[in-house]
Amino acid sequence: MAPAMAWLLFLQLVLGPTVVMDNRLQMAIKNFRDVNIDYPKVNYPKGFQGYCNGLMAYVRGRMKMWQCPKIHYMIHAPLKTVQKLCKYSESFCENYNKYCTLTQDSFPITVCSLVLTQPPTSCRYNSTLANQRLYLLCSGEHDAEPVDIIGVY
Repeated sequence: MAPAMAWLLFLQLVLGPTVVMDNRLQMAIKNFRDVNIDYPKVNYPKGFQGYCNGLMAYVRGRMKMWQCPKIHYMIHAPLKTVQKLCKYSESFCENYNKYCTLTQDSFPITVCSLVLTQPPTSCRYNSTLANQRLYLLCSGEHDAEPVDIIGVY
């Protein structure tokens, strides 16, 4: 019985962090899809006072955030197109401890910028439509998935 318990303890110590890390990575990939891809673009009702105000209400709820994010990027391109961008990420962004890439092509995006520092219950955003190249964080070096947008170019 003792060797079986030792083996079980070994598996928990060695494989446990891997399972947790894989779960966090899968959540980051899903969150990217849910809060950074809007294709085809949604039209929010007038009560939301514009695209970004409606979108950011969703983003804050999805991410369980009480504060108003200062900036948020929404890509208006098919998920399959965006997924291909991290297939070969040869740059490593040390500040983020992840692989990253600058896209070759521009993509239609909406930049949601916080108007003023406000109480968390009344975040108001300006919307800016643009075609920009994206700085993406990727889940790995090869055959990876995008996990975040760190800027535009």
